[in-house]
Amino acid sequence: MSQTWVAIGDLTDIPILGARCVKNGDMTIAVFRTTDDQVFAVEDKCPHKNGPLSQGIVHDNCVTCPLHNWVISLETGQAQGADEGQVRSFPVKMDGETILLGLR
Repeated sequence: MSQTWVAIGDLTDIPILGARCVKNGDMTIAVFRTTDDQVFAVEDKCPHKNGPLSQGIVHDNCVTCPLHNWVISLETGQAQGADEGQVRSFPVKMDGETILLGLR
C-alpha cells in the first residue's frame, strides 16, 4: 500500500513542546513539535482511557497523557514504563518548513 503525503501546515504553526490536531476521517491525529523542532504524529487518544494526548505535556520525545499520566513515545506510539498499550503513529517529513503527514 503506497503512502500519501499530505501537507498539514508549517512548522511554526505548532508551538515548541505543543501540538495541533488534524482530522483524518473519524480519526484525530495529534502532531507534536519538540524543543529541537522534531515533528511526530500519533492518534490523539491514549491507549488507557482515550485521553486527548494533544493536551498532554511533551518531553523527551514523549507525551504525558493529561488524564492519568501515562507516558507515550512520540516515535513509536508505545506506552512507556510499566504501562502497556500503543497508539497508532504516522510518518512525518519536512519539505522546507512545510509538514507532510504520511497517510495510508
